[in-house]
Amino acid sequence: MLIGIDWGGTKIEGVALTPSGAELARHRVDTPRGDYAACLADIVAMIARLEADTGQRGSVGIGIPGSLEPVSRLGKGASSTWLLGQPVEADLRAAIGREIRVENDADCFAASEAVDGAGAGHNVVFAVILGSGAGAGIAVGGRAHHGPNNSGGEWGHNPLPFPDTTEIPGAPCYCGRHGCLETWVSGRAFEAEWTKHTGRALKAREIIALKRQGDRLAGMLWERYIDRVARGLATVVNTLDPDVLVMGGGMSNVDELYTDLPPALARRTFSTVFHTPVKRNVHGDASGVRGAAWLWK
Repeated sequence: MLIGIDWGGTKIEGVALTPSGAELARHRVDTPRGDYAACLADIVAMIARLEADTGQRGSVGIGIPGSLEPVSRLGKGASSTWLLGQPVEADLRAAIGREIRVENDADCFAASEAVDGAGAGHNVVFAVILGSGAGAGIAVGGRAHHGPNNSGGEWGHNPLPFPDTTEIPGAPCYCGRHGCLETWVSGRAFEAEWTKHTGRALKAREIIALKRQGDRLAGMLWERYIDRVARGLATVVNTLDPDVLVMGGGMSNVDELYTDLPPALARRTFSTVFHTPVKRNVHGDASGVRGAAWLWK
């Protein structure tokens, strides 16, 4: 049995799978935000519950909202800032009492979709997460790609390409810089644009609903959002030229993303042609937890 844990910023989810991918059990709890020790305790309890439900002991893979520094193995680059500088891997191994494998949650998402999701059959998969933050994972041959700095796919912390004067320097990011892509193309950034223009807070799905009803401002903000996503992904296509772009996170549920983004990308890439498929993920928000389980496949 393979157990996957998705330690997210808003929820901790666990799944137990057979080696062939059949789901045996699944559970989810809210993340105790800001409380590192409570997160560890919830993960231990999640594993115990999955094994009690199935009557089996499983391997454990864990996806975290950040990555591990390759030498010290301390948490880095985490939007859940309470992981930063923590000996995440060692603490998890001690708390769980067995060998584990820990990877970035976006890498788990990429591997899941590459194995049997929207990226199946493609060699190089660039999997984008447009949710409360913005990030990405790269899978090559069905396995997550990292590199010597364990920073492969850190797309969300590059600057927005080709900014106009209204986009400089950009909003401050939790990483300490200004104008990171995450501050422009995340779901929260899309909502913040609406609030900035109206003084009212709405969820992204509510703004999209207004756009579909013909609201002019909502339509303009969507067009601007698509252009910013296209600018960010054009640099990926120009550099990596992946075989497929797989979209995840809450904004990936907007149907118009798949009709509006490809032509916008075609206008921004260096090549005179753009044939890269832009696909919605297959496994939804379960992809990360499945990918964590696949760390032992």
